[in-house]
Amino acid sequence: MITDGVEDEDKWLAAGNAGLQQNAFYMHRALDSNNLRDALKYSAQMLSELRTSKLSPQKYYQLYMRAFDELRKLEMFFKEEARRGCSIIDLYELVQHAGNILPRLYLLCTVGSVYIKSKEAPAKDVLKDLVEMCRGIQHPVRGLFLRSYLSQVSRDKLPDIGSEYEGDADTVNDAVEFVLQNFTEMNKLWVRMQHQGPAREKDKREKERSELRDLVGKNLHVLSQIEGVDLDMYRETVLPRVLEQVVNCKDEIAQYYLMDCIIQVFPDEYHLQTLEILLDAFPQLQPSVDIKTVLSRLMERLSNYAASSAEVLPEFLQVEAFAKLNNAIGKVIEAQVDMPVFGAVTLYSSLLTFILHVHPERLDYADQVLGACVKKLSSEGRIEDSKATKQIVALLSAPLEKYNDIVTVLKLSNYPRMMEYLDNETNKVMATVIIQSIMKNNTQVSTADKVESLFELIKGLIKDLDGTLHDEIDEDDFKEEQNSVARLIQMLHNEDPEEMFKVICTVRKHILTGGPKRLPFTIPPLVFSSLKLVRQLQGQDENPFGEESTTPKKIFQHLNQTIETLYGVPSPELALRLYLQCAEAANDCDLEPVAYEFFTQAYILYEEEISDSRAQVTAIHLIIGTLQRMHVFGVENRDTLTHKATGVTNLSMAFDKDFFFFFPNEDFILGQYSAKLLKKPDQCRAVYACSHLFWVDDQDNMKDGERVLLCLKRALRIANAAQQMSNAARGSTGSVALFVEILNKYLYFFEKGNPQITVATIQSLIELITTEMQSDSNTPDPAADAFLASTLRYIQFQKQKGGAVGEKYEPIKA
Repeated sequence: MITDGVEDEDKWLAAGNAGLQQNAFYMHRALDSNNLRDALKYSAQMLSELRTSKLSPQKYYQLYMRAFDELRKLEMFFKEEARRGCSIIDLYELVQHAGNILPRLYLLCTVGSVYIKSKEAPAKDVLKDLVEMCRGIQHPVRGLFLRSYLSQVSRDKLPDIGSEYEGDADTVNDAVEFVLQNFTEMNKLWVRMQHQGPAREKDKREKERSELRDLVGKNLHVLSQIEGVDLDMYRETVLPRVLEQVVNCKDEIAQYYLMDCIIQVFPDEYHLQTLEILLDAFPQLQPSVDIKTVLSRLMERLSNYAASSAEVLPEFLQVEAFAKLNNAIGKVIEAQVDMPVFGAVTLYSSLLTFILHVHPERLDYADQVLGACVKKLSSEGRIEDSKATKQIVALLSAPLEKYNDIVTVLKLSNYPRMMEYLDNETNKVMATVIIQSIMKNNTQVSTADKVESLFELIKGLIKDLDGTLHDEIDEDDFKEEQNSVARLIQMLHNEDPEEMFKVICTVRKHILTGGPKRLPFTIPPLVFSSLKLVRQLQGQDENPFGEESTTPKKIFQHLNQTIETLYGVPSPELALRLYLQCAEAANDCDLEPVAYEFFTQAYILYEEEISDSRAQVTAIHLIIGTLQRMHVFGVENRDTLTHKATGVTNLSMAFDKDFFFFFPNEDFILGQYSAKLLKKPDQCRAVYACSHLFWVDDQDNMKDGERVLLCLKRALRIANAAQQMSNAARGSTGSVALFVEILNKYLYFFEKGNPQITVATIQSLIELITTEMQSDSNTPDPAADAFLASTLRYIQFQKQKGGAVGEKYEPIKA
């Protein structure tokens, strides 16, 4: 049926175009022969094609444009006639003899245009006559196009300031009155379309009206272009008359479009100075009108106007723009009881944007808007509407983008209350936006009170909100969220140690509520922030401010308790690393008991919690590396920890007297759990790493060459055992990589001056490696070959240095 209707319209349009073209041909012939009477006859017949009611507005427009082109030619003919001496008054009366009213009025408008230009009569009289005569067409579509034609042919002939048509009898008021009258009649025709035809065609009529709306709106554009319409005339005449028509038409489509037109076509300065008049109209509009969009556009224009120049800001204060807008929004929301949440939030979002542009220094205004929005949302509970949620995010983001300072935003008491209306996912999104703003602007949040407020805002990332299930969280998104929290914790800083410790305690209070899944992300940055504070206080023994003051010892107590929370995650490897970091910090502060306690906790973790072989190897090397750097321990404590570390590296051969004869009896039992390292290469590397515990460069009392040598010999035995096991299991001795690694350790201690490491020892090891590599049972290993070649090149390089180093390396035959 729709297809048939379109095809019928195409046929009717084609027929109309054919009739119009045929009569236009005869009209042109009459014009060429200067036959006025025939020209008027055929032009009237041509214009009769516009009397059709069968075409949609879109099709009718095509027909109208063809007629319009022909009328322009006819107008040129009338001008020539007037130039040749033909009386325009007689011509004006002559065209009124046309048989049908529609062609008659089109011809009248055309001659009227020439009549005004001839100045034989006051422009206001001709314009008034034309606009009154056009009332003879009451068909909506035909009447709209007729009046549009009248507006088109007269717009350059209005009596405006500086216009050639301005005179004693013709004033700007006459031009304004003509346009307003034409606008009023066109709007009535446009609204009438809505009430013609059956109810089932309502959507079709609304579509047709949408296609015709620009014909009505052009009148407002013409008004805005009249130079004589100053602020006073706009305030006293134009705006009240236009608003009266908008309100009284009581049509949803017309009210929305025309209010939007008013905002778009007239200057920003006029809107500001007539704000109260304009805003008073909004509550009077139909409840179904999309007021939020129109009001938002008004506030957007005013915001841009304020941002354009600082010189205009006093005008906003003078007219009390915020108070008027805030009052108007309240009235609109009150009047439209069915306004959705999305609409109300959009209005408040636009008002907040307006404030941030016009009154950025008035935080009380911004907080007042947020408070009004909270009041509106208080009856809604948690917002589920995605559009409303998105608008709330825009509302909350606006202060962040304007101030670029979360500290300023935290002064808005209603800001956190607004976040409570977000669903859990959106709450996390908003929290992420806040953190990104802090990092982007490098904002310093430096007091415990501000940190407390900030972490309340971002609690969606710090702990599980009601209803959140772990299964629903994407793993990558979760990691990214927690990493952002970690970066935030690292940014918190205060030069005052007392306040910084309060900040750390505040952060600790919040992150410990995060549950086991979050702690591995949030505990480490907190620990390192605390250690940074410790180093700031390094060397402090007694604080002059009293017992309650912050000291390194007090911070370490908190750190111990904080790291213990990782036991329940469980994350023993991370906890062990953090304990060792704390031990190093305690070492720098010369707090031996504290450092010893952290090492003890690390050993307990290793013994009781770490069972994975790879994790054990990593942990052993971390313990050895950290212990090597410690200088705070006395002889007894260091021996205990060193023996414990080397005991940890002992293997299944725990009772090897060559390796353990120098250990105290109480550490001898450590071999019971050191057998957890099952792989021989891991055992070997752990043992030769222990050699560094007995030779520390910057500590003369920590250079025990004999024990170093014993460690290296023990490593050689394990490497040899590894080869024997490989030969028994696979029929080949495997790689010599372990022997080359041990050779490098020998060379290191040889270069450091260990008297127990001799040239003969190194030479015999090189020969052993060479023999093994030439053995038939050896497995080819290019990496080991390259490692050995590099080591031998190093020996040659040291020889070539000359001096004491060259002499030392000279006896070695590589």
